[in-house]
Amino acid sequence: MKKHIALVIIALATLATGFTAKADRLVILHTNDTHSQIDPMDNGLGGVLRRKVLIDSVRAAEPNVMLIDAGDAVQGTLFFNLYKGEVEHRVMNHLGYDLAILGNHDFDNGVDLLADNLSHDSITWITTNYDLAASPLAPRFVPYALKQFGDRTIAFIGINLQPKGMISEGNYDGVEFLDILKAANSTAWHLKHNEKVDMVIAITHIGYDGQPAPHDIDLAANSEDIDIIIGGHTHTTLVDGHDLTRIPNSAGKRVLVTQTGSRGVNLGEITIDLDNLSATSRLIPVDSRLDTTAPDPTLVSLIEPYRQGIDSIMNVKIARSDVELNEPRLLNLFSDIVLERGRQLADNVDLALLNKGGIRRTLPKGNITEGMIMTTLPFNNRVTVLDVSGADLLEALNIMAARDDQGIAGNVKVITEGSPAHVAELTINGEPVIPEKIYRVATIDYLANGGDYMVPLTRAPVIATSPNVVYADVIDYMRSLGKKKLNPSSTPRFTD
Repeated sequence: MKKHIALVIIALATLATGFTAKADRLVILHTNDTHSQIDPMDNGLGGVLRRKVLIDSVRAAEPNVMLIDAGDAVQGTLFFNLYKGEVEHRVMNHLGYDLAILGNHDFDNGVDLLADNLSHDSITWITTNYDLAASPLAPRFVPYALKQFGDRTIAFIGINLQPKGMISEGNYDGVEFLDILKAANSTAWHLKHNEKVDMVIAITHIGYDGQPAPHDIDLAANSEDIDIIIGGHTHTTLVDGHDLTRIPNSAGKRVLVTQTGSRGVNLGEITIDLDNLSATSRLIPVDSRLDTTAPDPTLVSLIEPYRQGIDSIMNVKIARSDVELNEPRLLNLFSDIVLERGRQLADNVDLALLNKGGIRRTLPKGNITEGMIMTTLPFNNRVTVLDVSGADLLEALNIMAARDDQGIAGNVKVITEGSPAHVAELTINGEPVIPEKIYRVATIDYLANGGDYMVPLTRAPVIATSPNVVYADVIDYMRSLGKKKLNPSSTPRFTD
């Protein structure tokens, strides 16, 4: 914690302050996990032009407004594939974000490119539990920020997830992770007791719940000086008014926990009464009703030059589907494609494993285009073939089962039981897995390197790796179908 304390001391001279308007209440607008969704989604929800309309309307009505992002503003559409975060950062600056923290996908192109994107920002970036002293990111971050509204001082801290096992190795070089609960609570205590702030708001990208802990529920329950948590990472939609959003802390006081879902389909709004420091929250849908207001022409002009590259890829048809391809169908389809690609790379491949977190959208019935596949599988992963022991394979599948199932090829049968789920029965081609036997497994390099906590796969030697990224292999597969239409099974392959 010595490095953490040093960061706090250094920050005393660089704290962000501002806003001296008459302080009756503070309105905090917030987003999380917008994932490069510049335009509305296929279902017509979201879009940054609409978000700007909402933000402008609140700013016109309220004297004290802040705009905050809780991470993963990038990765998920062709805007990121082609332009590497440039568009998203320009948009965030134009929308006037005051504070932001990093998500895990902010590191997808490594720290050097991330530092370059951040260097153009007017946003105050916060991290309380990353020591960045050995990273090129260090000049852009403070461990907390203070905002003054009349005679009230509101403090903001930023809490980030453990990068190991979630961010690809080599992409977060120089970032030292500090314990979430220790960093958050020691900083919040300092702010309340030494800085004498009136409220501490934690902006987090650790997830509302699930594995691994700690997450927002744990942070709230184990805190005493944190008043509000603005979260991200798990794409949870939290509507105020029930126990899910009001978590008792260690002193029995309820902490307001908020999260907006993902893809910018909602804009979060927290209203703080600065007289009694009570707070309420709500979600404002970002939908077509906002199209009745003319979009910001400057924002339109900012985005327009990037569209030519997007359109040139989105319009190239490669296949057709008889059905809408939702998560179960896509997980099954892509797992089978990984198996087929693995068998092209090496002999005697037994099975395939795939993480569903790498699938970022559904696909429509009808025409499938290159751009659709690139935005469905946006990461620079490659099909990799490993020789895995039966014991390590069983351990890996237990991890997958506990993480709400994942993707396996159709020749594998997994029956799970318990909570958290674990594997009760595992067969390949109808034969039970033998712990001492070596199985040849096709997967992606992200999992092979221990991503998504798949440590057992890191013990296996690599036999072959595709020279192409996964979406390129999938595009090649779909082109090879000719006039045959896609119609994968919708039956989950992990069975209770």
